[in-house]
Amino acid sequence: MSADPASHLCASDERAIYDLHQNDPADARYRAFLARLAAPLQAKLTPGMRGLDFGCGPGPVLAQMLREAGMAMCEYDPFYAPDATRLETQYDFVTCTEVVEHFRDPLAGWTQLAALVRPGGWLGVMTQLAPELPANFLRWRYRDDRTHVSFHRLATLQWLAVRFGFALEQVESQAFLLHRQG
Repeated sequence: MSADPASHLCASDERAIYDLHQNDPADARYRAFLARLAAPLQAKLTPGMRGLDFGCGPGPVLAQMLREAGMAMCEYDPFYAPDATRLETQYDFVTCTEVVEHFRDPLAGWTQLAALVRPGGWLGVMTQLAPELPANFLRWRYRDDRTHVSFHRLATLQWLAVRFGFALEQVESQAFLLHRQG
């Protein structure tokens, strides 16, 4: 499900909203939020593996947490770390927290994510799943964020996993690990 393209913000307005985010590496609550994905992902990895934090935002706390766990991390974000060369290789794992809901072209975004993960690698995604009932969707606070333009249900993630050759594991209500078949 996607928002009407006419409702999409221009890049400068979108960035202005992201600039308001408080992604402080010293914030224990934010680290705990990210640990909902980081901890189950780390259980699948070994120190020294190379990862990409895709959509790292203004404060790449997840990349820092994974570095602390012994991983070699790169960061990419179209606004804050726009080094496109980071998108020209494959990684042992890619993290994507609170990003897929910003995909203006969801299939292109997911295609790009899938291409970044080497065979046998992992894709870790955090996003809120859209409510199944239309009435609940209309009351869903997550859709009120004007930067959120692409909404996913579990069935959507299952379809994407099959399409791109991943096995999907839901590790938390908003955290998913996709293992690329090798």
